Formats: sequence, structure tokens, C-alpha cells
Amino acid sequence: MANNPLPETGFLRLKQIIGDPKAKPPIPPIIPISRSSWWQGIKNKNYPAPVRIGKRVTVWKSEEIRALVNGTWQPESADD
Repeated sequence: MANNPLPETGFLRLKQIIGDPKAKPPIPPIIPISRSSWWQGIKNKNYPAPVRIGKRVTVWKSEEIRALVNGTWQPESADD
């Protein structure tokens, strides 16, 4: 994570979270898993839910990804 510091606030795209070795320059992963594993983790509520900010734009809150990396992220309960 030292090579890819997380912003305090804002949004992250999927490539910023799971990395993209084909990008120029390559984007190192914050969470080194595959795209399909990431989406399965969201379905299982192991990872934060995405935010749709456009028809083809999906992002995640930087604060939630930071909490996930630090081990403090908790999924929202159905009671909230």
C-alpha cells in the first residue's frame, strides 16, 4: 500500500483498488485480488458496495476502502 496511498476522502475506481498491470504506468493494487473475486466479495457483503455516479461509472468511497484495508470496515446492517 506504500506505493499506492489512499486519499483521505473521495472516490476510487476499480482499477485503483485491484490494480492494473497493463496501465501505463502500471497501477499497483491496494487489494490484490481478481475482478471476479472483488465482485463476488461485494455480493457476499465482504467488501463495500459501489456507488454509481454515471451510467457507466462505478466508484467506491475512499473512506470505506481505507477501513477495509485497516480491518475496521463493517457492512451496513439491514436495520440501518
